[in-house]
Amino acid sequence: MISSDLMPFWLTLGRPLTRLLFAMCIGLLIANIVEALRWTQPLARLSAPLVRLARLREAAGASFSMAFFSPAAANALLSDSHAKGEINLRELVLANLFNSLPAYMVHLPTMLFMLWPVLGAPALIYTGLTLAAAALRTLFTVGLHGENCIECRLPQEKVTLKSAALKAWKRFRRRLPKLVMFTIPVYVAMYLMQHYGLFRTAEAWLSDHTPWLGFIRPEALGIVLLSLAAEIGASLSAAGSALHMGGLTPPEVIIALLVGNILSTPMRTVRHQFPAYAGYYSPGLAFKLIFYNQLLRTITMIGVTWAYWLCAIA
Repeated sequence: MISSDLMPFWLTLGRPLTRLLFAMCIGLLIANIVEALRWTQPLARLSAPLVRLARLREAAGASFSMAFFSPAAANALLSDSHAKGEINLRELVLANLFNSLPAYMVHLPTMLFMLWPVLGAPALIYTGLTLAAAALRTLFTVGLHGENCIECRLPQEKVTLKSAALKAWKRFRRRLPKLVMFTIPVYVAMYLMQHYGLFRTAEAWLSDHTPWLGFIRPEALGIVLLSLAAEIGASLSAAGSALHMGGLTPPEVIIALLVGNILSTPMRTVRHQFPAYAGYYSPGLAFKLIFYNQLLRTITMIGVTWAYWLCAIA
């Protein structure tokens, strides 16, 4: 039993960290099993046309297909391929960006089921726009082109289930200490920064230094600021209230949520995604991957927001 004094730390730090480590371990084990059984080849062929256009290696195609059901396993596969020298840094960055669409699709049902009860039909437009931004990120990666094609590396040797299981378990045990060693301190550091208000200070600074948000109405600006200062539930509640009471039109609510998404996501990514990435990659490489991912994400989100504003409001 956990004492009452330690219960708050368990609820805010221990339990979320345990869930994160469990999900990452499962993802790592799945990636090792898939690779040991040579299932990367049929997984890669599922996305072969798109991967062929991007001229990425087999590992990128396999991670793309895998990311539709486990982004953690996809990251583990890419990390292992990069560590073994099968893909270089440029290919790793491109493959990580390439996975934007399937990684988003994993969270799409949760987002939609959160938005629909509050917003109703506008929830479909909002999720459709964010989905379009994710698709643009993947298509942009296709346009950059890698250096190799999907047929370049397709080993043909057969493996038995027993040998694959032993190989996967051996790799899992070898990589597990590194995963735990990097993830726990990074996660705890992020927790302490949040606990002592460093993130709130940064968010407050952003709130006070964004005069360019004057193109939206004050009622909508409140939704944006709540997106910066709190989790998505607070901004959703404000959006639902403004929409149902007639203070804002559906397009204005959608624009406010999109702008809040653009401004708040980088901070939340550092807070939540960096610990997970640091478990698979070195801290420097994890930061670089997140930076490129968020840079492209911001650009595409600004693009779809601007296009929707022109069509619905301007």
